[in-house]
Amino acid sequence: MGPRQETPAHRRRDGGAALNFTDFIAIDWSGQAVERPKGLAVARAQAGTDAPILVERNWSRQDIADWLGALADSGTRALIGLDLSPAFPMADEGAYFPSWNRSPPDGPALWALVDQLSADDPHLAATSFVQHSEARRHFRQRGDCGDLFPPGRGRFRVCEHGQEAMRLSPYSCFNLVGASQVGKSSLTGMRVLHQLRGKVPIWPFDPLPETGPVLVEIYTALASRTAGMRKGISKIRDAETLDAMLAVLGSRPHSPLARYDDHATDAMLSAAWLRTVADDPGLWAPEGLTPELACTEGWTFGVR
Repeated sequence: MGPRQETPAHRRRDGGAALNFTDFIAIDWSGQAVERPKGLAVARAQAGTDAPILVERNWSRQDIADWLGALADSGTRALIGLDLSPAFPMADEGAYFPSWNRSPPDGPALWALVDQLSADDPHLAATSFVQHSEARRHFRQRGDCGDLFPPGRGRFRVCEHGQEAMRLSPYSCFNLVGASQVGKSSLTGMRVLHQLRGKVPIWPFDPLPETGPVLVEIYTALASRTAGMRKGISKIRDAETLDAMLAVLGSRPHSPLARYDDHATDAMLSAAWLRTVADDPGLWAPEGLTPELACTEGWTFGVR
């Protein structure tokens, strides 16, 4: 790679797109292959100090895609965090899927391929993609570890190495096994990103828009860590702890929830965190983000 060149996706706060977000939305995602996964949660905060609210719905992935499209139609200036990886590693091997002649050249082409090969899967699932004879060689699935899944933890994106440097615990998107795996969420999320292509920009694949909403990848553990959660303590499931952590993020106490689970609290904390850090110029221009990575691997918002 040559020296880094400035592109619209890398513009700093000074001289770049005006941020001026009015809404901050965090979505805890799920790759479960059912219509209405229990793990889907949406929280929304507005500019100021009022606590985020949990947008209470029995969400499907299609519901969320439609809801985000409606936000774009209304022109809402929202910063929207999706808790999923929008792409696979490429920098390490020079391709998402080395040896496969259909390996896409960039993120949008990857989303289109996942959607195309999973078109018959209901509920925006991506089962058919990971069962494809070439794709499956790269994934570790239950009872089926592909011959091109490397020994150890699997391949990582550049920003995931940055997550490790921040003492977070990323997982390879090619790993589809275990409670903490993120691959299934990422694949189903790619189908949604394909649906929203041309309607809701996603940073850094797209330049920051001057108006309307923008999507970013988030890691909910980063919001929790910023709010004071110690490493080794996994989730928040009570009102008192949630309020204490919201306060660290400059938020007032929240309205009581009908049920406290880690999906709801992750989304609420992440919405408050987005509101706190949205104007940090360093997060929009991290040192490791090159033009090539902006087009191929993307970047986790909050990783410097």
